[in-house]
Amino acid sequence: MKKHQRLLLLMALALPATFNANAQNQNGTLFNDGWMFHKGDIGPTAIAQTNGADWKTVSIPHDWSIEEPFSDEWASATGYLPGGIGWYQKTFTVPSTWKSKVVSIYFDGVYKNSEVYFNGKLLGKRPNGFIPFEYELNKHLKYGTQNTITVKADHSQFADSRWYTGSGIYRNVYLKLNNPLYIAKWGVKFVTPKVSGSAAEAHVEVTLVNKIKENTTINIISDLKDANGKVVASSNQKLSTSKRDSIKSNVSFKVKSPQLWSVNDPNLYQLNVQVKMAGKVISSWKDKVGIRNIRFDADSGFYLNDKNLKLKGVCVHDDAGALGVAVPEAVWVRRLKLLKDAGCNSIRMSHNPHADYLYRLCDQMGFLVMDEAFDEWEVGKNKWVKGWNVGTPSNDGYHSAFKEWASVDVRDMVLRNFNRPSIVMWSIGNEIDYPNDPYTHEVLNTGRNPQIYGKGFLADHPPVSRLSALSKQLAGAVKKFDTSRPVTAALAGVVMSNTTDYPGNLDIVGYNYQEYRYTDDHKAYPKRIIYGSENGMQLSAWNAVDSNQYISAQYLWTGIDYLGEAGRWPERSNRAGLLDLAGFRKPEYYFRQSIWATKPMIYIGTTTVPKAEDKGIWSHKRAEPNWNWKAGDMVRVNCFTNCENAELFVNGKSMGKKAKQGNNFIWWDIPFEEGEVKAIGNSNGNKQVEYVLKSSGSAYGLQVSVESDKAGSENRLSHLIIKVVDKNGIPVYDADNEITVTVSENGKLLGLESGSSSSHENYKGAKRKALHGNLLAYIQSLKNTGNVTVDITSPALKPITISIK
Repeated sequence: MKKHQRLLLLMALALPATFNANAQNQNGTLFNDGWMFHKGDIGPTAIAQTNGADWKTVSIPHDWSIEEPFSDEWASATGYLPGGIGWYQKTFTVPSTWKSKVVSIYFDGVYKNSEVYFNGKLLGKRPNGFIPFEYELNKHLKYGTQNTITVKADHSQFADSRWYTGSGIYRNVYLKLNNPLYIAKWGVKFVTPKVSGSAAEAHVEVTLVNKIKENTTINIISDLKDANGKVVASSNQKLSTSKRDSIKSNVSFKVKSPQLWSVNDPNLYQLNVQVKMAGKVISSWKDKVGIRNIRFDADSGFYLNDKNLKLKGVCVHDDAGALGVAVPEAVWVRRLKLLKDAGCNSIRMSHNPHADYLYRLCDQMGFLVMDEAFDEWEVGKNKWVKGWNVGTPSNDGYHSAFKEWASVDVRDMVLRNFNRPSIVMWSIGNEIDYPNDPYTHEVLNTGRNPQIYGKGFLADHPPVSRLSALSKQLAGAVKKFDTSRPVTAALAGVVMSNTTDYPGNLDIVGYNYQEYRYTDDHKAYPKRIIYGSENGMQLSAWNAVDSNQYISAQYLWTGIDYLGEAGRWPERSNRAGLLDLAGFRKPEYYFRQSIWATKPMIYIGTTTVPKAEDKGIWSHKRAEPNWNWKAGDMVRVNCFTNCENAELFVNGKSMGKKAKQGNNFIWWDIPFEEGEVKAIGNSNGNKQVEYVLKSSGSAYGLQVSVESDKAGSENRLSHLIIKVVDKNGIPVYDADNEITVTVSENGKLLGLESGSSSSHENYKGAKRKALHGNLLAYIQSLKNTGNVTVDITSPALKPITISIK
């Protein structure tokens, strides 16, 4: 048999059955189980051996920092949790049938300064802890025997971020197997340059890696299927390999009457790409894509499918409290559903690329996304150690790798998520121009500059003029790979940046907490597209968007509480979110829902009646869902609703009907009366919705509800919402009982979360105190058959046992 014929035969061999196409990694399989982990720097010995007493078995994703105790010896910026150095190792057997294949390993994220070794040989290093990367293994493969992959993560500079990052291999790992001619990593790009309700033009670019030395002919077949599996467009292109190392294919086709992707109807198609040689499929790729168009206008804001739309956004970080940054997909499904119910339609990935699955969920659930690359560029920012703006900060961070890696990291951010219809802008940086942290300018000596670290111009700081060249470099790095979306950045010191080319190097310009500049800057820079890239919760901040057609967006800080960026000890997390660390709704959530959501809603919470001098002061935080006061106490009942008016009842007696005030809420000052308080929301003369609070007795027992989601089936995760209740089943708002959760052997307790920002209880322990009578338990099923039994107990309370299917 001729050499060329033998090669064709080898390439026609089917891939092993355990390898399944994955959206990010075609012909890849999850490679998360069976890893060994060692905490501490043991140097080259880790590359040669494991299985000692100081190694333990872990499953990836894994975050070692969240397993450690909180301590004020660490940094408030990163949640008073340690960093350090960790080693991971895994052995696996490579069959001799793989000799004709290209084998590689793909990491979605390792925090940070990763070094990857294979059979003792260094494959490469990646400083950035948020960027995925891949290495080919063939050069060092041993066939028919065991092979060893070893990973070092160096997070010894623990105060290197302004928020909690975690440590280790905290995202998925994939092992990939390809034939010698295959679709490259992130090698398919799908765009729809022309879109209307009647037709869409789609363009598909395919990049192949070619390790075949002989010249041959291949066919690249692309087809687009609708939600019913019907092929709505296809192409078949014949190409010659011509011994090239890289082959690129470009085809276009039309889609009639397309089902457009939008936030309310996130319609998705499946794009399939196959590479055939001699009639055999040698490489394949598939993913969900969307057909939509976007544009921003300096005078009229944002358009999705030619319809004007306000972006009602929130900023989010990677962590999920008790889980650290090793977060199962189902956790984000629950979180995104809650944010959607609040009226949110956009997510800002603060301030780094996030886990691969999160973007797919945004595609599926209808969220518009700002993907963001960096929080600092060539000079380090302040990372607070003893509390926010307290003491001497650390300046460790990504800046030490910026010169060598920034353009590469931007490239990989863009290529990895190029096909996500949810992504509508690429951000090259957050608050790089924060006044005097680190850049400065003489303009800080005058005018209104609320965000200044240090007062006025600081001559020993780097000049803000440097941002002109750097922003041009990074914007160019994005445009090299994607011209279909705008480049943006979130500016904190616009007064300084306006003296540079920085805003002009962007397609759209984000303003952080600078609503007061909108009107003047719109007049001064009429071609500048301005939006709110980070904003506070005040109604006035939303009014600045809602009342100005040219302002397209608001991104609240934040959607969810997060670890780090904390105050002084014992505070170890940030409480700025609409949801707390457990994903429980806070009063701020309901206030935002009353502004953003269209579905009828109402909420009531109570507080003391403000003093006479404070009657004009109101905060959306002063509305706790508590109807336990002393008899005769004067209580303010705050009501948030999107209905026309609301009527309040106490034990069935009306306290009056009221319409919303100018600050978008309603309140009644009434004497407390034990029993039930109820608010009814009305519109068009009809009851729409109601909300009830009841007085509770002392803590008596426990109630549990189970929320499960099939998303990310490999996670098999259930959320247990545990409530402390009185003997009548009424939640006890002030209960802080310690609760123990015991799980049967076919399940695993991943963590307990109360939402507290100052608890230092062991996050991996089986017991935790409730907060406001609530506790969340994350339960993972370890087997495919049989139920998981969970016993929930608390001293002096009636226990409860449940079974999870």
